[in-house]
Amino acid sequence: MELLRTVVSSGSVRAAAANLGYTPSAISQQLAVLEREAGIALLEKSGRGVVPTPAGRMVAERSASISAILTRTESDLAALRAGRAGRLRIRFFATAGAAIVPPAVAAFRRDHPEVRLEPCVSEDPLREVVDRDADMAIVADYGARLEAPPGVRLTHLADDPLRVVLPEGHRRAGEPVVDLAALADDEWIELQGCGGVLDRVCAPAGFTPRVAVKADDFMTAQGFVAAGLGVRLAPALGLTAANSAGVVARRLRRPEPLRRLHVAVHESVAGHGIAGEMLDLLRRSVAEPGIS
Repeated sequence: MELLRTVVSSGSVRAAAANLGYTPSAISQQLAVLEREAGIALLEKSGRGVVPTPAGRMVAERSASISAILTRTESDLAALRAGRAGRLRIRFFATAGAAIVPPAVAAFRRDHPEVRLEPCVSEDPLREVVDRDADMAIVADYGARLEAPPGVRLTHLADDPLRVVLPEGHRRAGEPVVDLAALADDEWIELQGCGGVLDRVCAPAGFTPRVAVKADDFMTAQGFVAAGLGVRLAPALGLTAANSAGVVARRLRRPEPLRRLHVAVHESVAGHGIAGEMLDLLRRSVAEPGIS
């Protein structure tokens, strides 16, 4: 089509051949192929030159737009390969959103303003990556080994130790480290959506926790603890986001439970520079508070 546009603008096959550095015969052969593909005449003779038919004029006019689109597409592809453009959808759970993601997102947007970054809290970050509703996500497991679903790559990010949050007047509040088994007789505050986690954490200490309240979020759970209605588990990451008066956080031992944080990346973007850059920034963000 670019060749046709040159012929139309120059007014003859010979002039177009001279402009493009081809022989008139080569130009004529290419035009014949283009007309066969179009199924309609694109040029007609006029004296010693040629003029476009209505179909030829339309194709010649649109070829300029098509050429510009192809040029932009090649440029955009090069930018994507180099990590200078594109879109990155990242999902995460609430405590990661409070402690890890903000500094990583701020640094990424500063360094890559051309990339459309879409961070969002999700109830099931891994499922969104599997379903292609997200490109990467921060996910967690509590002891059980997390297997990567088909089409997803998992990279370990950090180990986030779990703390026990106690009312200030609790009998163990003055101890810097608390044996988990020493809390067997306490009532517990459990977060909705974390079913089974509390049982798995307490099982190695030899007891099944008695749940007094199921709360919707960390702040609500913190309020119930402050009121003396029970104790709760909180990841170290969540303590800065849910700190309030009336409670203390203490380390646990025998065992010291933890959750493992991973970054799940869909294989379709795993090789892209922008995904690798975000992963590096998340690692730096996690290292700052000394979690890993």
